Amino acid sequence: MLVTAMAAKKKNQTANTSPRIANRKARYDYHILEKLEVGIMLVGCEVKSIRNSQVSLAEGFVRVEPATMELFLYNVDIAPYAHAAATTAPDRQRPRKLLAHKRQVANLLGMTTTKGTTIVPLAIYFVRGKAKLEIGVVQGKKTHDKRQTIKDRHAKREIQRGMTRKVV
Repeated sequence: MLVTAMAAKKKNQTANTSPRIANRKARYDYHILEKLEVGIMLVGCEVKSIRNSQVSLAEGFVRVEPATMELFLYNVDIAPYAHAAATTAPDRQRPRKLLAHKRQVANLLGMTTTKGTTIVPLAIYFVRGKAKLEIGVVQGKKTHDKRQTIKDRHAKREIQRGMTRKVV
């Protein structure tokens, strides 16, 4: 009984060392209306590049193909893995299929029919060894909204600084 309890304790202590690559530009440029976690179809060397944090989500976007009700990820740059053969490396910015349920895809299609609404990747990370992509249905911010975001961030930082200072 002690052995199984010890094994369980060690198993829970293992930390997830896989990176979480976030699209900080999207959080600044857009109002996020809804988030969804989807799978992503990758080639083996692309997975290794993501584990090495060699991916850029900044210019990426997601499009729903209404004929087949499938999601595709465009303009996400995954660098070729350095130790892979050059002949097996896929195109850096090739369209990648995303894995989601049909009803989720239909819901996303319905939400993006309004003007100014699109789907962008927010983060890429690993769950139980599988690459997952967090996508968000977003609307663009106006310039004054961006300024307000900067003011809020600055005020929050000042509050944190004030909380950490010791009062004598």
